[in-house]
Amino acid sequence: MTHLAAVRGALPGHRYTQSEITRTFVREWGLRDGSRALLERLHRNVGVEFRHLALPIQRYIEISDFGEANDAYVDSALDLGAEAAGTAIAEAGLDPRDIDLILLVSTTGVAAPSLDARLVERLGLRHDVKRLPLFGLGCAGGAAGLARAHDYLRGWPEHTALLLSVELCSLTLQRDDFSVANFVGSALFGDGAAAAVACGAARKTDGPAVVATRSRFYPGTRHVMGWQVSAKGFQVMLDPGIPDLVRAHLAHDVDDFLAEHGLTAKDVTAWVCHPGGPKVLEAIAETLDLPDGALDVTWSSLARNGNLSSASVLHVLRDTLALRPEPGTHGLLMALGPGFCAELVLLRW
Repeated sequence: MTHLAAVRGALPGHRYTQSEITRTFVREWGLRDGSRALLERLHRNVGVEFRHLALPIQRYIEISDFGEANDAYVDSALDLGAEAAGTAIAEAGLDPRDIDLILLVSTTGVAAPSLDARLVERLGLRHDVKRLPLFGLGCAGGAAGLARAHDYLRGWPEHTALLLSVELCSLTLQRDDFSVANFVGSALFGDGAAAAVACGAARKTDGPAVVATRSRFYPGTRHVMGWQVSAKGFQVMLDPGIPDLVRAHLAHDVDDFLAEHGLTAKDVTAWVCHPGGPKVLEAIAETLDLPDGALDVTWSSLARNGNLSSASVLHVLRDTLALRPEPGTHGLLMALGPGFCAELVLLRW
């Protein structure tokens, strides 16, 4: 099996309360009456108390176009990604040259050469390190990245993989978009990075094991979540029907996945869930019939940091590991993303 040697997170230094961010949007967008009331209500109701931003909040007003926003993404993502990756490698007790694969997940900016290529020398990775940049997975990316690292290590059990997620959601917000979806984005998403070091079966560690993974695509749901890409950049698509899709599909997919390994939901001692927002989390808890408190770590992450897209579920995994789940029991890591899709990763503590 794949074993996790370390999981670390990194957040930008610019930290703001939700109320500070709300006031800034109201002022800079010139919102009045109904639009102002709608934005303030959304900002109050998403369960977010603080967020970290890649840039000082006033700097966003000066960004003129997609090119300038993407330049800021590349610069900030490299710094944040290097911090997350470097601390994860050090926590695993490894040298950067021990890494055989770097798998990068990011969907909030574009770069060619990709961020992973730009980090090879900065991190001190070998020049023959394999690189696998993944774009378009959105909020599912942290779970999908961990699953794909597991796939690789099953074929190369003597290798070590570095999964790196970097998401700077604040740089995608559209200043001339007054849609509900963009208002929700302005209320929910934050910036952050996370990294996990995973070792193949031949390089066992004391960390939790990845037992199995499952990917699930839901046909006819392309409109539900993602980006509408234009000259202005990434315009968010968030359909209000996402919780209904969760209720319609997730329980069956989770039960079927667990049953393949002789387990039921009651055998799961820790639910490592992406903090997609209050309504999604409520739908997950309801459809899976989770006990009270099962998603407390996820709710706490949402309150402290907002939704960090692909990086969030790795932050929740790090925080779950800090609670020291009972050895030998199982955890389920899961995230939903564009497609619409679900990614499930079965863990054994």
